[in-house]
Amino acid sequence: MRDTMRTRLLPLLCVLPLALAACGQRAGLTPPPGQSLPTAPYGSATRPTADELLTPGGIVVLERDTELRTQSEEREDDPFDLPPE
Repeated sequence: MRDTMRTRLLPLLCVLPLALAACGQRAGLTPPPGQSLPTAPYGSATRPTADELLTPGGIVVLERDTELRTQSEEREDDPFDLPPE
């Protein structure tokens, strides 16, 4: 009985991810009906497009520091590390 359930379930599990991947919208983004994009930022003459609003700026894209410590280092004195009163 378990073998028949596996043979029925296996094709479904293979097809399900493909069906979910096909659900993605490929059309351009537009605001909902009756609404518009945000106004132009202060100091800018043009209103940004939907694609420009979705592109992260330079501050958002951070680089990860993956440098590993190769040896122990003494900690610097912390002036805010005070004993409890």
